Amino acid sequence: MAGPASESRWIAVGRIGAPHGVRGWVRLRSYTQPPENILDYSPWRLVGARGEQEVQAERLEPRGKGLVARLAGIDDRDAAAELTGMEIMVRRALFPPPAEGEYYWADLIGARVVTSGGVELGQVVELLETGANDVLVLAGERRRLVPFVTGRVIRDVDLDARRIVVDWHPDD
Repeated sequence: MAGPASESRWIAVGRIGAPHGVRGWVRLRSYTQPPENILDYSPWRLVGARGEQEVQAERLEPRGKGLVARLAGIDDRDAAAELTGMEIMVRRALFPPPAEGEYYWADLIGARVVTSGGVELGQVVELLETGANDVLVLAGERRRLVPFVTGRVIRDVDLDARRIVVDWHPDD
């Protein structure tokens, strides 16, 4: 998935929440780490039941346990309310390259997972964040949970081939 075709993909990096105040500010949930990094990506494509629109984030401020944002052209509470629930999407090409041995979750979704013996376990449909390590959720003959532990479980990640090789027993 590291090839040029993947660079044009749109990736969800957050979600617009309820309006904040009367001047068009919105609450938002950022999926980035740290959450403030969501402002590093622009423009945002907002996608939801009401369609799509492109916006520029002008400001981001912490409020309580979350964030609020000021978006260009959104000047009142009614306009902000229209955006509630919309996903914030950005182009994959805007992401900085990950460090060696690190991967963006979005790049792992859809990859085939096979054992080092060649047994197909399934396709990555989701990742879970746990206290110890991230976990691949696989869909195949049955749902499987495989810890993403490089070296012990994860033997090879080939994003171009969309394949992850694991040291994992097929019956687990």
